[in-house]
Amino acid sequence: MKREIFALAAAFACGAAAAQSSVTVYGVADVNVEYVNHVGVVPQASNGFNSGMPQKIIRENSGGYSGSRWGLRGTEDLGGGMKSVFVLEGGFNVDTGTLQQGGRMFGRQAYAGVDTRFGQFTFGRQYQSLFTTLANFVPARFATQYEPAAVIAGANFREDNVAKYTGTFGPFTAQANWSFGVGTALPQTNPTIPGAGGSGEVPGQFRRDSAYGAGLSYLAGGVGLGLGYDQWNPTIGTGTGTFKKAAVMASYAFNGTAKVMGGYRWGQNKDQNGRLIVRDDFYWIGGQYRLSSALDFTVEYDYQNIKNQGGNTGVANPWQIALIADYSLSKRTDVYLTTAYSRNAGLTLDSAASGFPSSLALGNTYALANGQTSMVGVAIGVRHIF
Repeated sequence: MKREIFALAAAFACGAAAAQSSVTVYGVADVNVEYVNHVGVVPQASNGFNSGMPQKIIRENSGGYSGSRWGLRGTEDLGGGMKSVFVLEGGFNVDTGTLQQGGRMFGRQAYAGVDTRFGQFTFGRQYQSLFTTLANFVPARFATQYEPAAVIAGANFREDNVAKYTGTFGPFTAQANWSFGVGTALPQTNPTIPGAGGSGEVPGQFRRDSAYGAGLSYLAGGVGLGLGYDQWNPTIGTGTGTFKKAAVMASYAFNGTAKVMGGYRWGQNKDQNGRLIVRDDFYWIGGQYRLSSALDFTVEYDYQNIKNQGGNTGVANPWQIALIADYSLSKRTDVYLTTAYSRNAGLTLDSAASGFPSSLALGNTYALANGQTSMVGVAIGVRHIF
């Protein structure tokens, strides 16, 4: 249950107005049972980059429609149209009771800052601007189970050591971020594609593991438009690579019951010597439909055109179609069915082109087994919002 704790600061002797503060405790507990076919293991040097024989699996997962989390969100009125803000949010596994995001206590978000009439300035672990700009234009709304979020926005969609600006001006929202050290690391999952990433903030190596990006969106009268850019400079060997992504997106809402949306994302990753690692184009389209006050449907189609992967220009292009049906039992509790079919990659479009970042972040593998070209996943779950 959402709880708010309010405290009234004592007024100064000079008679200044007291400042009002609030802290909100919030969270999501989401758990499901899932079936997946054609599952292999994540290819790496220890297994000769071989994903192994295909297996079927039935398992219980935490986070299918939303990542399970709990958090604290607070504000304090500083007067003059200014307030301080903070968010501390941690991910956890309902099925095992363990922490997500590598065991971090607040691995989803952890930041503090100030909100002014000119916009909000925040500092800490945060989402990069491309990711948060995309949030209003991706049909599945970054649903945890099968959304290829890390392929669209990059494995660095969450970053450590971030300074971020967010300003809303009428129908326009502008965002910009800089990270001094992203803190994301991708293992080597292909003999021609190196592992990448680290924590940065190394003396004398300012560029190492740094990142920056920006986003601009327009939402008014049912029409939505957006564009965004992100660049990550991950550690590769003794140097730094250059991973770039840029996206354009659009949406249109019909009478509050349906919404269609789609977009295009350009991507180019180079190693520390400027050699091309991956060059791809990513497209998505889909929509949301409210059949009744309790029942919602979402469908999303994703297609990745891999133009070059470690010098190979003949890679089969991955694609995926996903469907979510969500039924509300109350304002805070719902049940859902989520299912997806992928081709030429595992679910969430996990493949060597993305370093399998999605499944590794979830703690589950969707690596496509050796000799397989498709994968199907189906999950039934319950979600409680508090």
